[in-house]
Amino acid sequence: MEFTRSEAETLARIFRWRRDVRHFKTTPVAEDVLDRLRHAMDSAPSVGNSRPWRVIRVNDPALRAGVRANFNLCNAAAATDYKDEQHREYLSLKLAGLDAAPVQLAVFTLIDPVEGHGLGRRTQPETLRQSTAMAIHTLWLASRAENIGVGMVSILDPRAIERLLEVPEGWELSAYLCLGHAEFIDDTPLLHRSGWQENFPTEWDVR
Repeated sequence: MEFTRSEAETLARIFRWRRDVRHFKTTPVAEDVLDRLRHAMDSAPSVGNSRPWRVIRVNDPALRAGVRANFNLCNAAAATDYKDEQHREYLSLKLAGLDAAPVQLAVFTLIDPVEGHGLGRRTQPETLRQSTAMAIHTLWLASRAENIGVGMVSILDPRAIERLLEVPEGWELSAYLCLGHAEFIDDTPLLHRSGWQENFPTEWDVR
């Protein structure tokens, strides 16, 4: 299929406005939108067509409270890595949307799936995790196209979250995602806007 220049420009706008959202409205996300996002993950590439990603939609308040408690614990420990002014700056950053995001998804990688029959991962088993990462990115872009924001909560203890959600053996936490309508619209990354880390262009080395 050939795409038009207009469609390419729309995709470029989605890339530009793809943000890691931390500030969410509590407005629910419509179920038909969530169905489309779920199906969008079906189009993600995976090694050997193994499709190793597994997703749990976390609705239970007690489970959400457990995730929040784990974030608080890990965030307090992470703050000790910084000193003086940088420590104060770190504490001022809003690093999770756990309190307001109406949708929370725990995404796992099945580390030895039967599906795919091992094709393509004998020498690079990490491609299973890379496949899950591509499925997450596909979900992220599809969400932005639906005017839904996504935020990844990376300050968590993966093993603790696996125990909390009582996942089967062989499920490895890849990402904990918050989804919802963004509280405000901004195409500048939070860490760039706050002065924590500037964006820099991708360089392609030629050899």
